Amino acid sequence: MTHRITTACLLAAGLVLVGWGASARAQEKKDHVHEGHVVKVEGGKLTMATADKKEHTHPVPKDAKVTLDGKDAKLEDIRPHTQVKVTMKEEGGKHVVTKVEVTTKKEK
Repeated sequence: MTHRITTACLLAAGLVLVGWGASARAQEKKDHVHEGHVVKVEGGKLTMATADKKEHTHPVPKDAKVTLDGKDAKLEDIRPHTQVKVTMKEEGGKHVVTKVEVTTKKEK
């Protein structure tokens, strides 16, 4: 009898782990990243150009994490011609910016 209970508990724990892993993978798929350079920052929006020269304008919510060379910053601190990485998640069928990472220094 205890063997059946132990087996049932192990099976339930395995299913929880599989479900958790699938949930984490689903979240990873919902995150989108754009990389390029800053064109301008104006009115709470960031306009950037990707390597293929396509420009994208993203509204940046006030609660989005903004960093400049790895340090906390404000959207207004960002200057044109700096490298940028914008991370977005999908919410209600829209992409919402969650993180803006700007690099002014060239990596060696």
